[in-house]
Amino acid sequence: MRILSGTHHTAPLAILSYCFASILMTVTNKLVLSSYDFKLNFLLLAIQSIITVALLEISVGLGLLTHRPFRTSEAKNWFIVSLSLVLMIYTGSKSLQFLSIPVFTIFKNLTIIITAYAERIILKGAAVTHLMLVSFSLIVASSIIAGWADITAGHLLKDNQANIVVAYGWMFSNCIATCSFTLFMKGKLKASGFKDFDTVFYNNLLSIPTLLIMSIINEMPEALRLYDRYYGSTSDLYSSEFYGLSIGILVSSVSAFGISYSTSWCVRVTSSTTYSMAGALNKLPIAVAGMIFFDAVVNFASIMGVLFAFTGGIVYSLAKMQQSAELSSTLKDTSVTLPLHKSLDEDYRDEKSAP
Repeated sequence: MRILSGTHHTAPLAILSYCFASILMTVTNKLVLSSYDFKLNFLLLAIQSIITVALLEISVGLGLLTHRPFRTSEAKNWFIVSLSLVLMIYTGSKSLQFLSIPVFTIFKNLTIIITAYAERIILKGAAVTHLMLVSFSLIVASSIIAGWADITAGHLLKDNQANIVVAYGWMFSNCIATCSFTLFMKGKLKASGFKDFDTVFYNNLLSIPTLLIMSIINEMPEALRLYDRYYGSTSDLYSSEFYGLSIGILVSSVSAFGISYSTSWCVRVTSSTTYSMAGALNKLPIAVAGMIFFDAVVNFASIMGVLFAFTGGIVYSLAKMQQSAELSSTLKDTSVTLPLHKSLDEDYRDEKSAP
């Protein structure tokens, strides 16, 4: 019971840490990296993984933390998690090439429902209650309401000439990859007994080769353009911009370390479904901040979208609290009835052995 209680109290802190790290990384990328028109997404992720591993090893050297030493057998076992993470990122970027952001968000939120049932069936996780389905419906409805103007205007695709089968094929692939990543991580964490810093180490280290290969395959023309900009004949004009970009990448990499750790923590102490819900709900503070401090559009649809999502989060929290209370009650009943059956059995044996 102590383990359950500890996890119960740790889960909210893990979720808050994940949301904070995710928001910090989103804001950093939006305010800093987008200012420099940096489009090398895979290279950026590879750099973030390299810096994350470097920060981890520096901390180990200073005696601040520890993690498991690298073992080939464990690397082979964990590689599927890193590969699914890269596939999730790649299919997401391809989906956004064809689909509008509102449509993309709707499908990403629908993935929560897929994850919930997959976790129940594959990992034998908690049951999906009616109250959870209500919360999922509110989350999906919030994205539909927020993007209703684009949907009704027919702005489903970024390019009307794009092949709709290809567009939704990439989106379907992203839903599967996203669900697979969360389930693989949860399953491997249970099987391997990894601690959070072990997960950070293997996840980032194993992602580096794949991300670099993906960058070479998909981003070489853009990389050559940036190289000519910062190291070519016009390098003197953009030297200060290069230093600013480097600082931005460094800051985002520190944020990546935080989100890598908090992701492992959140998945370990909660569930794949709760982690997915946290990912959907952490967009709310950014949306509200955009309405208040930036030039984001404020209208009835955007306000109602935020309210629906916020309500969905509250309903999901209530559903999990109700489920936890029922589980605790079941465990208490079991702990009371088992000794009772044992004592009755002992009484029966005593009666039979009595002269």
